[in-house]
Amino acid sequence: MTWTKVIEESQLPSDTRQVVKRDNYSLLLLNHHGQLYAVDNRCPHLKLPLKKGKITEDGAIVCPWHRSAFDLCSGAVKAWTPWPPVVGQAMAMMSKEAKLPTFPIKVEAGSIWVDLTA
Repeated sequence: MTWTKVIEESQLPSDTRQVVKRDNYSLLLLNHHGQLYAVDNRCPHLKLPLKKGKITEDGAIVCPWHRSAFDLCSGAVKAWTPWPPVVGQAMAMMSKEAKLPTFPIKVEAGSIWVDLTA
């Protein structure tokens, strides 16, 4: 693993989130009830920001744009919300298999580190 320091631990208190840009990534860092997660800040379907997405009690983030939910640990689709046909054939054919990229995260010496090579 290749760890990259992203922020100080004090900058991400419990039940907060923050977008951090590192290398070619826009990372969404989440502290959900003391559990840390690092995910791509873009929905894998629409490439729109997830920062304002609801976090569910079972550890998923809900896309604020099309309401599909992704597991914060694995990135797997937990709930798929299909597009209505009126939106267009390309949108209606989007693959529900597209996972949200997730990244290993750790706290060391008061800093939050993420492995961007995973």
